[in-house]
Amino acid sequence: MPDLNNVVSVRYIVHNVEDAIAFYTGFLGFEVLTNFAPAFADVVRGNLRLLLSGPMSSAGRPMPDGARPEPGGWNRIHLIVKDIEAEVARLRDAGAPFRNDILEGPGGKQILLQDPSGNVIELFQPASANPA
Repeated sequence: MPDLNNVVSVRYIVHNVEDAIAFYTGFLGFEVLTNFAPAFADVVRGNLRLLLSGPMSSAGRPMPDGARPEPGGWNRIHLIVKDIEAEVARLRDAGAPFRNDILEGPGGKQILLQDPSGNVIELFQPASANPA
């Protein structure tokens, strides 16, 4: 188990914890730390710990005003890749859903991938890593 004082933790609200575990471990190489499905699990990749909170988790409970935490939106984790075209081809061949096609800007190339609940993962290839 990694030293949790030396990792960045991000919480994603998900519709189904088991589906989220399968997505992050199968597509993106995360490893399961704990699995308390259907309520909660956490997975890790390098220094990133992703907390997957289902509707039955404490993080999924309604706020005092009645608003319920929901998955999706535009905030996202950002994963650096060496060859974005190859990574996108691999993921598309495996059935991973994307929100867009690869975009290129002065800092590099990026694309937005979606987990089974609609949470976004940005794959990013820095300009310095772009092939000449």
